[in-house]
Amino acid sequence: MMYSDKENVGILTALLVAHGVRHAVVCPGSRNAPIVHNLDTCPSIACYPVTDERSAGFYALGIALATGLPTVVCVTSGTALLDLAPAVAEAYYQHVPVVVVSADRPPQWIDQLDGQTLPQGDALGRFVRKTVTLPDVQHDVERHWYCNRLVNEALLAAVQEGGGPVHINVPLDKPLYNFTTPELPQERKITLLSPCAAVDIAPMLQQLYAAKRPVIVIGQIQKKELPEAVLEHLRKRHYVVLQETLSGCCSWNIPFTGVEALKDLSEKGDAVVFPDFILYVGRTLVSPRLKQYLRRAEQAVCWRVDERGEIADTFMNLTGIVQARAADALSSIDREAPAGWHAAWEGIRLKAVSSLKHQGLRYSSVLAVKELEELIGDQDVVEHYANSMAVRYGCLYARHHILCNRGVNGIDGSLSTAAGCSLVTSKKVYCIIGDLSFFYDRNALWNSKLRGNLRILLLNNGGGGIFEKFSAHLQEAEDMRNVMAQHYTTAKGFCADNDIEYHYADQEDRLERELKALTRAEATRPVVLEVRTDAEEDWKNYQTTK
Repeated sequence: MMYSDKENVGILTALLVAHGVRHAVVCPGSRNAPIVHNLDTCPSIACYPVTDERSAGFYALGIALATGLPTVVCVTSGTALLDLAPAVAEAYYQHVPVVVVSADRPPQWIDQLDGQTLPQGDALGRFVRKTVTLPDVQHDVERHWYCNRLVNEALLAAVQEGGGPVHINVPLDKPLYNFTTPELPQERKITLLSPCAAVDIAPMLQQLYAAKRPVIVIGQIQKKELPEAVLEHLRKRHYVVLQETLSGCCSWNIPFTGVEALKDLSEKGDAVVFPDFILYVGRTLVSPRLKQYLRRAEQAVCWRVDERGEIADTFMNLTGIVQARAADALSSIDREAPAGWHAAWEGIRLKAVSSLKHQGLRYSSVLAVKELEELIGDQDVVEHYANSMAVRYGCLYARHHILCNRGVNGIDGSLSTAAGCSLVTSKKVYCIIGDLSFFYDRNALWNSKLRGNLRILLLNNGGGGIFEKFSAHLQEAEDMRNVMAQHYTTAKGFCADNDIEYHYADQEDRLERELKALTRAEATRPVVLEVRTDAEEDWKNYQTTK
């Protein structure tokens, strides 16, 4: 028999099989016909028809209790889904892996007085461990990856940490009865290894040790989560560790400012060599070029370490999740890495760092950050960088493990976060921040408790500096004002009103003097150095780092 031509239904069916579903309770309906047809056609899944959805949910509960396996209950659109609520609630409190699969109407018809159409995505509320709504794939590679990822997320949640019910909602448009696909797709199954112990993560370690070009990627992470001793453990074993200053270990960071560094790994001409194994720990990365490079490693085995076991498929090729602390997982690596691969990356790193040290930068915000970091040197300080261009400068020149609100990558709260930190430490706290971030959050300085250990380098180029890369596409002056938020505001008056020591620089010979004032030891209140630059010149200087 043939399967449904609906791609999302094919992906769902293939992954149900891959994740060990062997039983499905199916309820009558038209909208869910493609799903029921696939489940019934699949030789490894036994189907049990039950007309009453209220009863069907408990049938699935009973099967899951008896087998210990995730069990599907499939319903059509509309109130049929709501009838599962009692059984799902029971499964939630018993920690039973019932997989609710609901067919849905196209989203554009919700609340339009069309039959059997209601908002289904969150209909089961807190009584499911995970709810996903599958996209209409339409032969699109990125939508296929997204659909695959969502189904993997839901099915892993059904068995993770004791198990529980999950909900997979599948909007389907007509025609519903095209059963023309000869076989199910070969789908990527994401594996979960939990909890972490040497024997538990053996499948990941075996693939790591078999790799010829492994890399360990460390995203933003706090010092306490990943001690320096763990990183030294990896370096002694010659592993390529790719990280930015948001993840510490600043002596070994590679400034990923351009694709040129990655091209040095070429085999022939411009044929870039990609890793064949990626182990990703920590959270976000700043460099889009590093992410693009790793996303192009489509054939690589890719594992992620996450203490909660959550899926973050950043490079679009995730093989599995190790539910563990980063330090525990990395410390379990006890074999040597391929020496030649490590030597190639060491050459890349030295070349990148050397090129940064010898750049001839003109007066700009880039130069201001570079000279501030040279003045700070190896002093024991805390550094907070704001988002957008500021943190990109930090990735180039910072010598410390820097802090930044990269969780959702917004400009709000950067100054307040640094100010809060300064209240509870005796160290100097430096905040390097752009003008939009500063003025948006300037009430952070409206606080009588602040002390002189808070030092702020305000990079003011009259607008959102990161938007300068779009300036060539903005023809009208109004576009420049709206998109880049151009302004003529300075911090001088605000600092005077709030007893903030204020310094100003608008040219290179003054910059050096004012940076020394910013970094001097004595101050009773926060110190601000506002560096006024030109947005276009800032962007040109940043481009020279690539």
